[in-house]
Amino acid sequence: MTINLQKPDITELKPRITVFGVGGGGGNAVNNMITAGLRGVEFVVANTDAQALTMSKSDRLIQLGAHVT
Repeated sequence: MTINLQKPDITELKPRITVFGVGGGGGNAVNNMITAGLRGVEFVVANTDAQALTMSKSDRLIQLGAHVT
């Protein structure tokens, strides 16, 4: 039995990293990472507090429980 293995055609593999900041502390952590200039990372912030989301430096925001609270 012979197994033929071939190298993929892709010459450069890059990881896709997403940081989710949840709640006030997570939002602050994401803001600090953005301020520090962390590159190559997508940032998402989720919070039940709509006012806290307006202070976020992240482009991606999720308001949790908008129809519950």
